[in-house]
Amino acid sequence: MNLIFSKYQDFIIEIKNQILQSQSKAALVVNKELILLYWNIGKMIFENQSLLEGRNNFIEQLSKDIKSEFPLISGFSRSNLFNIRKFYNFYSSISVQQPAGLDLNHSVQQVVGLNDLSLIPWGHHVVILEKTKSIEEAQFYIEETIKNNWSRAVLLIQLKQNLFERQGKSINNFDKTLQKNQAQLASQILKDPYNFDFLTLESKVHELEIEKQLTENITKFLLELGKGFAFIGRQYSIEVGKKSYAIDLLFYHIILRCYVVIELKTVEFEPEFAGKLNFYLSAVDNLLKSENDNPSIGILLCNGKNGIEVEYSLKDINKPIGVSEYTFTEKLPKIYENSIPTVNEFEKLLKENS
Repeated sequence: MNLIFSKYQDFIIEIKNQILQSQSKAALVVNKELILLYWNIGKMIFENQSLLEGRNNFIEQLSKDIKSEFPLISGFSRSNLFNIRKFYNFYSSISVQQPAGLDLNHSVQQVVGLNDLSLIPWGHHVVILEKTKSIEEAQFYIEETIKNNWSRAVLLIQLKQNLFERQGKSINNFDKTLQKNQAQLASQILKDPYNFDFLTLESKVHELEIEKQLTENITKFLLELGKGFAFIGRQYSIEVGKKSYAIDLLFYHIILRCYVVIELKTVEFEPEFAGKLNFYLSAVDNLLKSENDNPSIGILLCNGKNGIEVEYSLKDINKPIGVSEYTFTEKLPKIYENSIPTVNEFEKLLKENS
């Protein structure tokens, strides 16, 4: 028992030294130093697992001892120490990149792998550790957070809406209609399905109503579309010959440097939809596209699709088109609306039955 206590005391001294070293380099509020500190403490906890055996309150005691030594420093609560241990356990099984400008004392393999852990705040890491199931999924959200500068609130929305499973899943013909780099980028921006749960619509909704609500909620719509989309117009008018046509939604993608035509359908995919969108893309390329722009891209959003049908429809189309589904929250039929108690009615019922 005395041997274990002695080892534990040595362990506390090591952690104390880690904190002191970190303070001497920079304040703990500096994210890179904080992530490095947590990584090293997580590693030390992991390597001293023998101290955990038969001691369910080990982490709790460790938290108290660290707070006793450093009463003015936060971040070493019982729950956060569990997060720190999980952080190291989760990522140490893979090769990760060394954070730029930091000496990890070879605690992390110097091989190209997971993106720089120190580039996102600790609070983001905690959320990712809680919500993801695999290294690949965690890596995806770390990279997207860095790329898009997501706040923790936005990260939580993307996790809740399962962006990892939806990103790049649209059926498209980009590999045949775009140059390789452009095709890869275009494929990455498309999702399937698109989540429009910020809308509340009738089950038999008209396309114009979806467009109207999407543009009324343009901030949330742009968030769902992803980084780089700039909204140009709804029911955008183009003149071809002596006729006028209206494009449902027109965007410009800043990164892809091209126009993006979005057509909405309230029914399942039909082959003729691809032909109509191909026509719109030809018109936009001829009337709007400049010499510096890349070929325009079409996104067809349908209320359902058959994969084989879509693939056959796009096979000989000469314009880049992606086809995805979308989802939204359906309103209750009016016949049922009066049957659902309000919050106040629920509270009244609870008080009556308590």
